[in-house]
Amino acid sequence: MKRYFIILILLTSFVKGFSQDNISPAPAYKGLIFIKNGTVHVGNGTVLENTTIQINNGKIERIGVNLPIPADDVKVFDATGKQVYPGLILSSTNIGLREIGAQVKGSNDYNELGEMNPNIRSIVAYNADSKIINTLRSNGILLANIVPQGSLLAGSSSVVQFDAWNWEDAVYKMDDGMHFYMPSLLIRPNRFRPAGGDNDPLKEALDRIENVKNFFRNAKAYNAQTSSPDATNLKLEAAKNLFTKHQRLFIHCNTVKEMLVAIDFVKEFDFDVTIIGGSESFLMAPLLKQHNISVILQQLFSLPTSDDDDVDQPFKTPSILQKAGVLFSLTDEDGQTTGRNLMFNAGEAAAYGLSKEEALQSITLNAAKILGIADKTGSIEVGKDANIVVCNGDILDMKSSIVTKAFIQGRDIDLNDKHKELNEKYKKKYGIR
Repeated sequence: MKRYFIILILLTSFVKGFSQDNISPAPAYKGLIFIKNGTVHVGNGTVLENTTIQINNGKIERIGVNLPIPADDVKVFDATGKQVYPGLILSSTNIGLREIGAQVKGSNDYNELGEMNPNIRSIVAYNADSKIINTLRSNGILLANIVPQGSLLAGSSSVVQFDAWNWEDAVYKMDDGMHFYMPSLLIRPNRFRPAGGDNDPLKEALDRIENVKNFFRNAKAYNAQTSSPDATNLKLEAAKNLFTKHQRLFIHCNTVKEMLVAIDFVKEFDFDVTIIGGSESFLMAPLLKQHNISVILQQLFSLPTSDDDDVDQPFKTPSILQKAGVLFSLTDEDGQTTGRNLMFNAGEAAAYGLSKEEALQSITLNAAKILGIADKTGSIEVGKDANIVVCNGDILDMKSSIVTKAFIQGRDIDLNDKHKELNEKYKKKYGIR
């Protein structure tokens, strides 16, 4: 009995160690909130000077200059001289599923065994107490698409907001898309591997892709049945919403050959497809536009895929997609920054061809459109949720970006985090004021 008690204490300590004990979700505020006299970056390319936002029960009710503010029973935040933005959105991340990488396996739940797991749902493993979440909120990132990982069909992602007690509270859009991790078709020379034969990696990759196509063919037939099947097949049933376009298929791939395969999925199954990665999407932007395929660019601060490409090609790709009319968003999947550099990726894209407002749109409204939540968020417009960030400077600029206030669905959230706590702790130790 004593041994079990000790184990229970250790488990409790482990969970406690990976939570943010002193930060709780903000209570809902019923009534009027005003953010007055700020420079409002709407998120759709428009900038409104000296503008006031009226929030009522978590929704944006009015936007304008010199809005009348009642004298009593309201909250007023003065944003004079500050920049006001829509809450930023991480389009693809495993935040809440992965805490400390490979070092502490018990804190990670982002990958399921096996290759074909279309029925896996990432949301039920999402940890709303992750310490990483609060560091993202401090940078203005308020929503994210929580993505499962795997070797082929990994399951469904869901969109969450970052102010919740548990995954049920966090859900913003449930099961927005299924994720297919395409086998690489970029085969690099290997002098230890014989050419051709059964060990041909290209043939193996194409066979695995064909297996996924066969799965979707079977799923199409299964879900087209007019009568109830004799036995429920959870894997085939999980694909139903792809065929009705209530879900989209997220295909993780980078090269032109792989994206041509993604186009085959559109042609054969008429899926709504988004490419995650797309490092070579600049080479075929018109073709992606033609087939209405959107792109989530994973990481701008990286080397190009091909040795023949310009070394700064990742920074230039967003402007090429923008000019071609391809719907795209940016995300930050660097394992070292865990999403915190999202806005600085966008800022770098603004230095390589995008305007500042186009760069902002790539991490707000564009992301919301791809994730199917643009009716609720992504821009500061009447009728949408009040997901709003107030910043002392330019949120895309690493030097001046200081977030001072943030609202999620009208809730005034706590912007403290573990980094700030440690900063204050060691300032005291060394007598820094």
